[in-house]
Amino acid sequence: MEREQALLIVKQQLTEQRYEHTLGVVETAVKLANQYGADAKKAELAAIFHDYAKFRPVEEMKQIILAHNMPNDLLAYNSELWHAPVGAYLVQTEVGIDDPDVLDAIRYHTSGRAEMTLLEKIIYLADYIEPGRKFPGVEEVRRLAEEDLDRALLQAVKNTIAFLLEKRQLIYPDTIHAYNSLVREVKGEEKQ
Repeated sequence: MEREQALLIVKQQLTEQRYEHTLGVVETAVKLANQYGADAKKAELAAIFHDYAKFRPVEEMKQIILAHNMPNDLLAYNSELWHAPVGAYLVQTEVGIDDPDVLDAIRYHTSGRAEMTLLEKIIYLADYIEPGRKFPGVEEVRRLAEEDLDRALLQAVKNTIAFLLEKRQLIYPDTIHAYNSLVREVKGEEKQ
């Protein structure tokens, strides 16, 4: 699917502000893909569609989770997580994209997971550091992203966990697994 066609499809699903965010994620994802040796076309496509289900009604997302064998434990956590796995499902069924790499990058862009692929890391990080993001800690992660993808991602996940702890919100287990996996990867890099 060509970029302009994909953007046209996704623009109909998003607010103007979220569409601008998506354009920032696309720009950042392609840059990171080129920098770290990932498939830039897949990164572009996953970035375009990463928030495809962001504005679907919560009840619709809940029904999709229940009907399509998604992890039911998602329902016990903040509904902000739901648009990622639901989005992967809808991008496949409504848009017709069936590349598992692209779909997994969409699926895990909010929670992360253990042993993330390069493309998954890029989409998670691009969503976190795109130019429109302004919150404490984002500049440090942007700086780290220039040098080391895994260290930048580890800092982003660490910041997210700290934010959730501060707000006394539940932390989805995949996010904890992502953190643990990234700590192991970064420590492994340090030993070499």
